Parts: sequence; structure tokens; C-alpha cells
Amino acid sequence: MKKEGAGVHIAIVDRDSLEAAVARLQAQLAEHEMHPPAAALRGVVQTVIADARLGFLLLATSAGQPNGIAYAAAHLSAEHGGTVGWLEELYVIPEWRGCGAGSALLTEVTTRAQQQGWRALELEVVAGHERAVPLYQRHGFTRADRARLTRLLVCDRP
Repeated sequence: MKKEGAGVHIAIVDRDSLEAAVARLQAQLAEHEMHPPAAALRGVVQTVIADARLGFLLLATSAGQPNGIAYAAAHLSAEHGGTVGWLEELYVIPEWRGCGAGSALLTEVTTRAQQQGWRALELEVVAGHERAVPLYQRHGFTRADRARLTRLLVCDRP
């Protein structure tokens, strides 16, 4: 059921909204068949809240309910000659898609990134989720001719 005309409020994730942020991240990752432990996600959120140099998380709410999240992680880029944001996650719960929450999140991510002096924002779209590409393109993102590779590492630290 679409939620037409509901206002979207975007706020930085803080300690009061930490659990809502963790729940939205779990839902996002589950759509990609990834299931990190909630404690690990909570640790990531707590770390970013405590150190803004690492990036920021934004929570979208409509009608008083959290319906979306964005996580922009900062990294120092030689290619761009400064700090760049990696849009690690952008997620809107299915029943709120197409109602403006994703666009509101992207607008606020871009605004905050510019305010912090980031030189670029980068992201990837997972295969099967190409429906999101036009949203990103409407917000000024362009395709990059690259292939992303990942190697998982085993770490003794939590």
C-alpha cells in the first residue's frame, strides 16, 4: 500500500534513534541476502555516531515511523584528492518506495557531504536492484565504468 502525500522528515542518527537505524540496516542487508549480527551493525552505528569523521547516518521518518536510512562513509581518496563519501547504504522500506523518502535521503546526503567538503559521492547498485538507478541519476550520479571486487578478510578483533 502506497503512502501518498506523507511528509518525510530526515534526521541524523543519534543514540535515541540507534535501534531504528540498526533495524533498517538489517532489513536493507537482508534484501541482499546478507545477515551480519545485529551487535555488529549496532557497533558500526555507535562508532559513526561517536566519530563524525567516519561519515554519517540519516534516518527518514514519515507519519512518525522510520521508513528509510542512508549511511555515507567517509574515506580519503587519492583519485579525487580529498575526502569522498561512499554511499554504503540507502534503503526505504518497500511500502514507502516511490513516495519521496529515497529522494529526500539523497538530497540530505548530498547537502551534508557538500557542507563537510567532500569531493564526491560514490555508490554501487547491486544486481537485481537496477530500479534504483534512475533515482540516483535524477540526483546527479553518473555511471562509472568499473567492476567492484571484494575479498573478505578474517580478523581476530571484534
